[in-house]
Amino acid sequence: MSHAQPSSSGGDPVHRLILGAIGVVFGDIGTSPLYAMKESFVGAHAVTLTTAHVYGVLSLVFWSVTILVSVKYVMIIMRADNKGEGGSLALLALVSRAVQGTRTSFLVLVLGVFAAALFYGDSMITPAISVLGAVEGLTFLAPQLETYVVPLTVLILVGLFVLQSRGTSGVGRLFGPIMVLWFVTLAVLGIVAIARHPTILFALSPTYAIEFFMTDRLVAFLALGTVVLAVTGAEALYADMGHFGREPIRRAWFFFVLPALMLNYLGQGALLLEEPEAVRNPFYSLAPDWALLPMIVLSTLAAVIASQAVISGAFSVTQQAIQLGLLPRMKIAHTSSSEIGQIYIPFINWTLMIFVLGLVIGFGSTTNIAAAYGVAVTCTMLIDTLLAYLYARRVAQWTLAASMSLFGLFLIIDLAYVGANLIKIPDGGWFPLGIGLAFFILLTTWKRGRQLLFDRLRSDTIPMDVFLRSSKKSVHRVGGTAIYMTGSVDTVPHALLHNLKHNKVLHDRNIMLTVAIADVPTWPLADRLEIRELGSGFWRVVVRFGFMDIADVPNALKLGAEKGMPIDLFDTSFFLSREAIRPSNRPGMPLWRETLFSWMSRNATSAMDFFQLPPDRVVEVGTTVEI
Repeated sequence: MSHAQPSSSGGDPVHRLILGAIGVVFGDIGTSPLYAMKESFVGAHAVTLTTAHVYGVLSLVFWSVTILVSVKYVMIIMRADNKGEGGSLALLALVSRAVQGTRTSFLVLVLGVFAAALFYGDSMITPAISVLGAVEGLTFLAPQLETYVVPLTVLILVGLFVLQSRGTSGVGRLFGPIMVLWFVTLAVLGIVAIARHPTILFALSPTYAIEFFMTDRLVAFLALGTVVLAVTGAEALYADMGHFGREPIRRAWFFFVLPALMLNYLGQGALLLEEPEAVRNPFYSLAPDWALLPMIVLSTLAAVIASQAVISGAFSVTQQAIQLGLLPRMKIAHTSSSEIGQIYIPFINWTLMIFVLGLVIGFGSTTNIAAAYGVAVTCTMLIDTLLAYLYARRVAQWTLAASMSLFGLFLIIDLAYVGANLIKIPDGGWFPLGIGLAFFILLTTWKRGRQLLFDRLRSDTIPMDVFLRSSKKSVHRVGGTAIYMTGSVDTVPHALLHNLKHNKVLHDRNIMLTVAIADVPTWPLADRLEIRELGSGFWRVVVRFGFMDIADVPNALKLGAEKGMPIDLFDTSFFLSREAIRPSNRPGMPLWRETLFSWMSRNATSAMDFFQLPPDRVVEVGTTVEI
């Protein structure tokens, strides 16, 4: 599995990219020490605190991180990039092209869409558990402060979501240094504890994990449900590959983040062997009394950074889903003039905030939220394994034996983790699955509904060549340029037919404009416009964007001058067709899904705003369509 190195990180020095990756990519997995070890011994399915169990849990943590993060994601799956971009939707696009037209294509679409849907559940739980886990250190400082933990967490999270509209480019420069300090602190605290009990290093041997399963099969299996907390955030390494490049992420992981994490986990284990009473919060117990308050502050900053990363990830996934036709158009604001990836989507931001605050207030502690955490993560990892196997076979042309042996191992481990987390469903695991299912229904309903709408509109129009022959007759012409936006490249736009029917005129120059979103992250500027003259003052123009490009149509049309078709926007009118969807008993979707699609369509951002068309140059033509 190999592709060219991402080009998006082209001109930056490697050390700067490594620092940026440490500040953004590893926030989720980097804050896991706040709660992962604690939940293993005090959570809903707690493991009895014994020496054998401490060694067994630590061995499971180390080998889970090694196999699932270091080998599976960092060494294997990160080789599969879509023009430098990673993540479930990028992997979906890669595999979809390879299996197009086969019986596997529908299964691939379902897997990829469900992985994207599960991400939304994960992006709600991560801010809640990370910030709450950091603030819970106050109870360790003074037990009477427990009543302030939830209100303070809510206050921090509200502030975080309110600040999203201003962008993160300013404070983003601080993310790297703060997270470097965080990981150095993790390592130092771990080393101090390990020095007092160096035999804890033997826990790195897989024999302790094997022995754990041999002696306490059920307990060890249930322990996987909390051990998985140590690998949450692994998908972020792959999803953020386009921002920093493969090599900076790999170097940051192997030479800095991984050692710091494992030293801290081993330090927590060493402390538990010495002071079993530290089990109520082994992370904060590592810190000396004088450092407790600074540790709470640093932990909260790290948790906020982890939350910021996953919120930004939700914006990015939403933008990709919109461009790929899986979600309706939404208002997207750009918060940085220099960083194309800095975007803000108000609807997603406030929706996330409502659910995150609901989690914090409803569950009230990291122990309760941990019961909900892990289900979405393990299911996403399982889907990534299946998609990566198909990529290895169909795209990278691996042999069947090589693909089955490697991904078969990953599949067995993923299924074990999924199984161990399924018992969490009654205790809170229903939440991410419910959110994932809701988003899956939304994504698939929109995609199917758009296809039905397109087919219905296509059946009611006429071929372009027929129209061109008839338009040569006595139709009155007026000066200027009319641009008719349409999803079909070979039929007459409904907006043109309605304009001709009601106004009985055509402009001197009429452009049929189709915006095409490719299944690659970015589309080269040189090939952005495809122009074809049809005769009689008619032109066919296709504007192509990648699924991470900004769909700025006026800016793209400026490129027409280089191709012999200059466009003066002050002498141009954009004609848009806005469809009012009427659910019916026609074959297609169940009535409830058609009603849902109609609601989504009504609430979608207008094409004028989404494609950044000048409002004073736009004419919208409404039409009612039954599906």
